[in-house]
Amino acid sequence: MTGTALNVAATRVGTEVLGPGVRSVLWVQGCPLSCAGCMAPDWIPFRPARSAEPRELAEELLADPRVGGLTFSGGEPMAQAAGLAEVARAAKEIRDVSVICFTGHRLERLRTRPPGPGVPELLAEVDVLIDGPYVAALDDGRGLRGSSNQRVHHLTARHAGGGYDFAHRPRTAEIAVSGPEALLVGVPPQGLVGAFDSAVDAVRARMAAPAPPHVSEAAREAVREQEPHER
Repeated sequence: MTGTALNVAATRVGTEVLGPGVRSVLWVQGCPLSCAGCMAPDWIPFRPARSAEPRELAEELLADPRVGGLTFSGGEPMAQAAGLAEVARAAKEIRDVSVICFTGHRLERLRTRPPGPGVPELLAEVDVLIDGPYVAALDDGRGLRGSSNQRVHHLTARHAGGGYDFAHRPRTAEIAVSGPEALLVGVPPQGLVGAFDSAVDAVRARMAAPAPPHVSEAAREAVREQEPHER
């Protein structure tokens, strides 16, 4: 039986910048909040991206045997909560993984007025929830949250007291390059998003520029042979 297909913006298998240990990340496409200054504006529109089944995604995310956890982000994970809950359950059948989830909604609202189907089921699978909208003026460059108004909730004891400082640790990020595509992974230190965007724009400009005409060596030899006759 197929599960609830997800609309996936991107995945990253095996990273150490979005939670403790080696993790895999799933970003969903679409967010109703449209926070000003969002670092992933391309993932805000609710438009078709990659459609994938939960079990397919679970197997993909755990393809690296080092992976001990999943991180869900986006976009807005609660907009596809039912599918992500299935991904988490399928992954846990394969390996004992932990789950971290970002959301622009407050936990209180998720519990009392869920914005969509599957929210209680997803919360039941999550170990650490980072909640609240991104506020650019409150981005202090610290921790595994975009701005200081966002809160870290340990919904289970799995990562509580484990030495990983979700709220205040120095930020780290990585750039994953695959062919012509580059993906910024992590909650970036201040200034990195602008530098990344500028670098991407520069590369795109170079790729779009017309290539200089190529003259073969045979053509050059033919010109050299004609030169004495033309003088």
